[in-house]
Amino acid sequence: MAETGLVAERVVAFRCDGASLWGILSQPGSDVRAQQTGILILVGGPQYRVGSHRQFVLLARALARGGYATLRFDYRGMGDSEGERRNFEAIESDLSVAIDALLTACPTLRRVVVWGLCDAASAALMFATRDPRVAAIVAANPWVRSDASLAAATVKHYYGARLLQAEFWTKLLRGRFDWHASLTSVLANLKGAAALRQERQAAVGDNRFQTAMARGLAGFDGHLLLILSGNDLTAQEFVQYTESDAAWQGVLADAKVARIDIDDADHTFSQRVWSVAAERATLEWLQALDKPAVRVASPPPAQPPTR
Repeated sequence: MAETGLVAERVVAFRCDGASLWGILSQPGSDVRAQQTGILILVGGPQYRVGSHRQFVLLARALARGGYATLRFDYRGMGDSEGERRNFEAIESDLSVAIDALLTACPTLRRVVVWGLCDAASAALMFATRDPRVAAIVAANPWVRSDASLAAATVKHYYGARLLQAEFWTKLLRGRFDWHASLTSVLANLKGAAALRQERQAAVGDNRFQTAMARGLAGFDGHLLLILSGNDLTAQEFVQYTESDAAWQGVLADAKVARIDIDDADHTFSQRVWSVAAERATLEWLQALDKPAVRVASPPPAQPPTR
């Protein structure tokens, strides 16, 4: 175990359906008061537990400095873990045994929060909402993509922004703009946006993963923190999709859902100012959840006037 005084880290090994899985547990060091809430970082794919630009290393250590034991791990087929590679729709077992591993490694924990980016956020909404040990979820830029939804988001968000870019006008004025390719792309995306509307209208016995996300959150007794990047097509696609899809109507308006927007941030919060903002938002939200509810005493019943 490596310890700096603020963070202690060690390797955690566990098994899932015969495969060995590996993770890193970051715990509050001796100088930090440990909380009874543990965090499981569910990594979006395809990547392993470090994350882009060491994103999940920095996040785990920030949470540990705040008092929250945090496990980040490779699910089967990724990083150092054994097994066949799988996508986010097939990691429910990995998620469950990782929660087991976190609670075994830190027996004083009383609840778990799952933190996921992109399709890991989608998996958390689909699967972690079923686990009674999970008290809350942090979903950063959740993935709801299909070819049709990407086309719709591109039509709404990309083309207008493109017209404001100096590089676009430079190409146009210098005769370097490929009209044929651009027109073909626009027509294809318009067709895709129309297909998305038809897809939703025809949805019967809906088994789309996006609908499973909505149903998971709707039936979840815990809390959700939604973190959205201002400069990310995936985040914009999520907002547009959930505003218009029938399964999502009213789900995000529930009091259990909090939302933080980080202006200008990209999908993985690649600049340190953005990743710090995501870390701070997570910590402040966790601390608010961990505060004991304040009970307000009811006033005594009115007494009849004395004579």
